[in-house]
Amino acid sequence: MLVDGDTIAWVGSEHAATSIQDSSMRVVDLQGALAAPGFVDSHVHLTEAGLAESSLDLSGARSLAELLDAVAAAARDTAGLITGHGWDETGWPEGRVPTAAELDAASGQRRVYLARADVHCAVVSATLAAELHLAGMDGWDNGFVIRAAHDAARTVSRNLSLSERASYQRAALDLAASRGIVAVAEMAAPHIVPPEDLRQLLGLEGSLGAGPVPQVLPYWGQLVRSEAELSEVTDMFSGRLLGLGGDLNIDGSIGARTAALREPYTDAPETSGSLYLGVEEAGRHIELATRAGLQAGFHVIGDAGLDAAIRALQLAADAVGESAVRAAHHRLEHVELSDDAAISELVRFGVTASMQPVFDAVWGGPGRMYSQRLGSRSTGMNRYAALLSAGVPVVFGSDAPVTSLDPWRTVQAAVMHSSAHERISARAAFIAHTRAGWRAAGTGNPMLGQLAPGTPASFAVWEADELMVQTPDASVASWSTDPRAGTPLLPALDTDSLPRCLQTVHHGAELYRAPDFS
Repeated sequence: MLVDGDTIAWVGSEHAATSIQDSSMRVVDLQGALAAPGFVDSHVHLTEAGLAESSLDLSGARSLAELLDAVAAAARDTAGLITGHGWDETGWPEGRVPTAAELDAASGQRRVYLARADVHCAVVSATLAAELHLAGMDGWDNGFVIRAAHDAARTVSRNLSLSERASYQRAALDLAASRGIVAVAEMAAPHIVPPEDLRQLLGLEGSLGAGPVPQVLPYWGQLVRSEAELSEVTDMFSGRLLGLGGDLNIDGSIGARTAALREPYTDAPETSGSLYLGVEEAGRHIELATRAGLQAGFHVIGDAGLDAAIRALQLAADAVGESAVRAAHHRLEHVELSDDAAISELVRFGVTASMQPVFDAVWGGPGRMYSQRLGSRSTGMNRYAALLSAGVPVVFGSDAPVTSLDPWRTVQAAVMHSSAHERISARAAFIAHTRAGWRAAGTGNPMLGQLAPGTPASFAVWEADELMVQTPDASVASWSTDPRAGTPLLPALDTDSLPRCLQTVHHGAELYRAPDFS
């Protein structure tokens, strides 16, 4: 591969390369490493991801007692508010979350905010709850907080200066670059970050420091009800938004039991979750975005939530025409519960499904969280194969910090879905995490995500143990390495040793280089 500035000038055989090589070229012998298009993470929260790297990691807590011990240790070692993330009580022997009083006792009456793995709920200490008067808010349950109570606690825990936000954003972007990621779709929203957070990522306010970083694809999840409101929001970001959506929540999460379901939760039959937006206001939002030439989008996880999103799309189509809605390439984030009828409606309206395969790897399968919450319905979740085969564009992301910035693990999770009939090939998963991510964001260059003459020089170099052709159908020769098949080879994913990134380049600029890569 010959790179000339920010463009790939030539791709061909090794023999041909030696014939065109001259003294003006710098030659890099990859010694058998793989060069491939750089990844696009289609759903991240950069400030939160950076914060997660520096807060108390509770993802390894295997019991309530272990969580409380970790809080006690943090109270001895740090001052001020204790923040943590990543806990998941569904595998704990106690089978419950800590109470506010237990967190007070463990922390020595300190202010404590610990986000659950899904980041849609948290537990807080009695000290923090009293300070914020959380007991009188919607969503309070003896230290466990969702909805309004969670929003209030979360806002206090994220009271950061611009320079602090910049340091967390830069840390997350540098981590992304070290994982072969050349672009991230930042799904900012007013209930997650203030506007200046996204403005800073866009270079409109403050600085992230010297040196190139992965490209930020900006989305802002704020509901608009009129042309004036839409103009106010887009002006706030100098017209640089790709979409008015992302984490504009129609519903919540499975873990917090706030995803809106058609039928009650199996382990909590008193609730079917929550709808945060009405169909009419969601439809008006889509209509306004369509007229303005912007993508609209929503966070939607439950099947009842998806029903609401589809009805909203129909309202928008009634107002502006179905063809205009299709042409806008609106997107839905997560789309974890979908039946065939809903999928056909997504095809009809030209909607992209932005999904996170590691959700299934962490919570899918017998006896795990999805099964506990939904029973037999859990086997029909995260339908990558059904969506793709029906013609729905599918893109992949991490939802960092919910899951880590680890794109090969994402590809692996899609290939090894807990439901065999929803598994897809490694090539399909790789495209969903690269080329399709660019197209879903509508960045204007259809050649991004490919390595061919004339395309942007955006790629990553990987150290991989073995290259294979991997398909989801075990009845065919799915592990062939015969180059005559004409299918691009990708790293073997049936292993715990996933590829290691050696170098990441975007538009010809080096974003990352491993210390041992020369």
